[in-house]
Amino acid sequence: MRAIQVTEFGGPEVLVVRDVPEPVPGPGQVLVEVEAAGVNFAETMQTRDAYVQRTTLPFVPGSEIVGRTSDGRRLLGFSSSGAYAERALLYERSAVPLPDGVPAGVALSLLVQGATAAMVLRDVGRLAAGDTVLVHSGAGGVGSLAIQLARRWGAGHLVATASTERKRSLALRLGADEAVDSGAPDLEAALRSAAGNRRYDLVLDGVAGAAFDAGLKVLNRRGRIVVYGAAGGDPSARVDPVALIGGSRTVAGFWLVDHLDRVPSVVGELLGLVAEGVLQPIVGGSYSLEDAAQAHEDLAGRRTEGKLVLTP
Repeated sequence: MRAIQVTEFGGPEVLVVRDVPEPVPGPGQVLVEVEAAGVNFAETMQTRDAYVQRTTLPFVPGSEIVGRTSDGRRLLGFSSSGAYAERALLYERSAVPLPDGVPAGVALSLLVQGATAAMVLRDVGRLAAGDTVLVHSGAGGVGSLAIQLARRWGAGHLVATASTERKRSLALRLGADEAVDSGAPDLEAALRSAAGNRRYDLVLDGVAGAAFDAGLKVLNRRGRIVVYGAAGGDPSARVDPVALIGGSRTVAGFWLVDHLDRVPSVVGELLGLVAEGVLQPIVGGSYSLEDAAQAHEDLAGRRTEGKLVLTP
């Protein structure tokens, strides 16, 4: 079968289509024909061996799949063999049955990005009615869904950051009250102004670096900042533990891998919201397998909105 196989670490140029053996299901796994695979920022880090977990060569990237089994079942789930391929293995226990009427890109936007947004808001961030909320990268896969969910679940004043006017306009259309240029010379001042000089009760940060520093400075008493990624490329921020004591502030981390048991139920809930028409996943682009490198370039270059998918 055809797949993207990475045989050396590097940038998007290492994403090469090769003929590789078809994976063989083991216990708890099922082989599917891949309809679409999700593209995540984590995979751009894996190709550089810069992810949370070390990566072993050679490997097929990708963890999210919409695929169909030999007996006709359409499933959404996580791959154990690599998703950037014509066929792949799914963990059957955590797979979600997917109706034919749900577009693959919409479903894939909910598996990692949607589940992350929901759990960061409620489970870790403890969103409460009336909270002043900051969502970094408001036009991204997680951010675009987090804005909509935060609004639905009772956020008071909601501010998003984004790098372009187009992305900021999208964040406003999705429900943000204010949208701030993530590249503002004084991001802290811009965030304070956008919140009407209030402080933030909850900050969702998938960027880290300067965004984290600014978010921490505008955090309210008993405020929470949840870090779920480092898309800004600078994970070097440092937190003074003593500075957290005054104001009883919380800095928390979130990695979906640690919450996989919750994913099927959360995704099921989000699919229900999509069916009701109250949640609008943004599918930002579909790429062929041969264009996987371009997908990584676009994602790393912050030229995309919403969820990107590969369609082998």
